[in-house]
Amino acid sequence: MPITLHQASIPFLIRGLQTLSTLLDKAEQHTDEHKLDTTELIGARLFDDMYPLSAQIQRASDTAKATASRLSDLAAPNFPDDETSFDELQARINKTIVFLEGIPADAIDGQEERKVKMILRGEEHSMSGQTYLTQFGLPNFMFHVVTAYGILRHKGVKLGKMDYLGL
Repeated sequence: MPITLHQASIPFLIRGLQTLSTLLDKAEQHTDEHKLDTTELIGARLFDDMYPLSAQIQRASDTAKATASRLSDLAAPNFPDDETSFDELQARINKTIVFLEGIPADAIDGQEERKVKMILRGEEHSMSGQTYLTQFGLPNFMFHVVTAYGILRHKGVKLGKMDYLGL
């Protein structure tokens, strides 16, 4: 039996958010153990022109919500980007997971060929639901998850590949 669009999207997004939650737990433990300022880690960047850790979590959340919304044609909740603590970032992740868990499979399955339209940098793009998921939604989501991982590793948080893989 082929994998459905719902199976390829919602569980994957939830798992990525759960991985981010675990990474944040380890980051918080790291700051506690080393008596570091949490705001410094939450504001850390890989490079000056890149988003800080907090924004990577926010963009992962937004991308997960937008992906599910565009595939299902159900409105996604809007969260302000005002998180400044580990607890607030964890709450955002949890709210995103609750939204994703509430999307019924039948709202996404069968939408493989439905046109998904979005505006990027002022230009409209249109693609099928399946193409959107595999060539934009999931890669964009994972970019922010892996960048959050990279920031934390760069700042000395003890993480390994298995932490990223969620194992």
